[in-house]
Amino acid sequence: MSEPKNNGFEPNIIAFLCRWCSYAGADLAGVSRMTYPSNIIPMRVNCSGRVDAEMIIRAFEKGADGVLIGGCHPGDCHYVNGNYKTRRRVLLLKRALEQVGIDPKRLHLEWISASEGTKFQRTVTSLTERIKQLGPSPVKNDPANRCYRPK
Repeated sequence: MSEPKNNGFEPNIIAFLCRWCSYAGADLAGVSRMTYPSNIIPMRVNCSGRVDAEMIIRAFEKGADGVLIGGCHPGDCHYVNGNYKTRRRVLLLKRALEQVGIDPKRLHLEWISASEGTKFQRTVTSLTERIKQLGPSPVKNDPANRCYRPK
């Protein structure tokens, strides 16, 4: 079986990162000069629990080929239970994305603490490779394939 050709495709990945843990983990990877793909566009949020379905759907509509949500490890959330809400929300949203023709593998949730720069690096690298294999988002350039229409 041959690998799919991506014709130089480089994915755009929006990363919603918790300010207390995941964003700090990304910062640690950067100051430690760890190399990882530059496909990530980081968006700092106060808590992964504040990332709602509309934000994720809009990211896909605006051209994201993949979305990463990074949060504190369960039990370590600065807002007590934000990451538990995130876990439930992502599970439900993956089902909804599948219903509208977006591969649920394009949405990834990862718990990354401030001291896990290496984990951030591995996560970004593996997610970028996964999205490259999937190819461009079907929503990106097809207005008829929109899963959300603003009022």
